Amino acid sequence: MLLFVLIQKKLTFRNWPIRVTIVAAISMAAYQPLFFQAVSMTGVAVGTMVAIGSAPILAGILEWLMKRSIPKKQWWMATTMAIIGVLLLFVNTNQGEVNLSPLGISMALGAGLSFALYTLVSKQLLEQQAPEAVVAVVFTGSAILLTPILFFYDLSWLLQPTGIGIALHLGLFATAIAYLFFVHGLTGVTASTAVTLSLAEPLTAAVLGVFLVGEHLPFLSWIGIALLFIGLGFLSYAPKEKGSMKKKHAS
Repeated sequence: MLLFVLIQKKLTFRNWPIRVTIVAAISMAAYQPLFFQAVSMTGVAVGTMVAIGSAPILAGILEWLMKRSIPKKQWWMATTMAIIGVLLLFVNTNQGEVNLSPLGISMALGAGLSFALYTLVSKQLLEQQAPEAVVAVVFTGSAILLTPILFFYDLSWLLQPTGIGIALHLGLFATAIAYLFFVHGLTGVTASTAVTLSLAEPLTAAVLGVFLVGEHLPFLSWIGIALLFIGLGFLSYAPKEKGSMKKKHAS
């Protein structure tokens, strides 16, 4: 990604807020080990629910603390419905081991906080830099911070043709392109709204599992999917204010 923006000449080193960039890189770097460690300690359902479900609320709190901007009632209603939908979706599809480890749950909360903070500070970076440049610089910094972890794991699978394909898929599609879309979308919405809309990820995974893999979902999981659809759709709907319309006509 960094090479791409350098070739496209979309990256300049002027007006880069160093502190904010460092916070964004650390936040994204912290999210990965915290999330996967939480999942390994508590199980997929609990770890994912706590991490994903806590992120929107934490984003709203951070937005209030850092910008003194309280999310609107529409955001609270949509976020509540979406989180309940995620809870129903994961609780009823879980068939793995569940362990309510306090440390694991704390790590899942830390992952949610890391993602919320990453979104908020990335929003600040977008005020001065292009989305492609923000993604390239932040993820390059995160990769550098995570490099020491590579020495603790067996990486021989990367030398296999299948391993190379998996690594390219995870690096290009699941990370670079996905977060590029996310940051582009972040230019038009608040950080708290963007984090709530990211709950579409488990929704998409569940729907693809049903239609492509042939998985069976219990009735309550379908209720969760419906709540997710309603919550995200309600949040995406932004009616024009009458006051702003009058101003436009007056101008």
